[in-house]
Amino acid sequence: MGGLAARAVAGDTVARDTLLAHVRVVVHRYCRARLGRLPGSEHAADDVAQEVCLAVLTALPRYRDEGRPFEAFVFGIAAHKVADAQRAAVRAAVPTDDLPETADGGLGPEDHAVRSSEAATARRLLALLPPHQRELLLLRVAVGLSAEETGAALGMSSGAVRVAQHRALARLRVLAAAEVAS
Repeated sequence: MGGLAARAVAGDTVARDTLLAHVRVVVHRYCRARLGRLPGSEHAADDVAQEVCLAVLTALPRYRDEGRPFEAFVFGIAAHKVADAQRAAVRAAVPTDDLPETADGGLGPEDHAVRSSEAATARRLLALLPPHQRELLLLRVAVGLSAEETGAALGMSSGAVRVAQHRALARLRVLAAAEVAS
């Protein structure tokens, strides 16, 4: 993405459009992973991904390559926009329909409770990891980025990403086992 970014900064509109299309795909996956538990998360992810693309487009003329991957610049913007969306969601009221016309065929309260409990456990265990391991796992597992894409975003080689992912997952296993034992 770095070469595209350099050409886009130089004014190449085709490179800019190609870069933004790639940014949109990667950032949308990231936003879906980070905003997945919010009400209306799919719409929120779309909105935040669009905001990130606009912010990248606005910042592009001022972007200077300082040795860090362009993806790190993009994910920095995305992290701030996601945090803004999470804060806004906490403050916002969630409207509901008056009365449904048909029975709800979705998951029952027990299923929701189990899923919520499992998600809470996963969040609690992830919170125990160092921030760099947590972010790496989110990018690799939740967002679905390849080792190469994750490495570009975090300034690591793909091999280092795989090793760090292995260590992070091993640490999660130890933490999960300790939680079960207690």
